[in-house]
This record gives sequence, structure tokens and C-alpha cells, in this order.
Amino acid sequence: MAVFDDDAPKPAAAPAQHAIGQDLGRLSVDELVERVAALKAEIVRVEAAIAAKSSHRSAADAIFRS
Repeated sequence: MAVFDDDAPKPAAAPAQHAIGQDLGRLSVDELVERVAALKAEIVRVEAAIAAKSSHRSAADAIFRS
């Protein structure tokens, strides 16, 4: 029994759904369409993170310019 949560074994990381340069020849058209949708969703998520970080930086810059 673990005394602290940090002592608990960590679950194995899930394998990546897509790797850059991965061979796509074995995938069906449906699998490729799903992959494109997943990658587009990831792009939206990353762009949102960029926007949030840019917003925070702009706010910080405004404070130090005052």
C-alpha cells in the first residue's frame, strides 16, 4: 500500500494515434478520414493554447509598460 499518491505505480502512456512520417499504406480510407479529423481537432486545440498564451503575454506586457 502506497503511503503517498506519488508512490503509486503510473499507468503506461497510451500509444500515439499518429506519428509524423508513419506508413499510411496499411490504413483504410475510413481510418485515414478519422485520422485527419483527429489531427484537425488537435490543430484547433493547439491554436487555442497559442491564443491563450498570447493573451496572457499581452496582459503582462501591458502591466509592465504602465
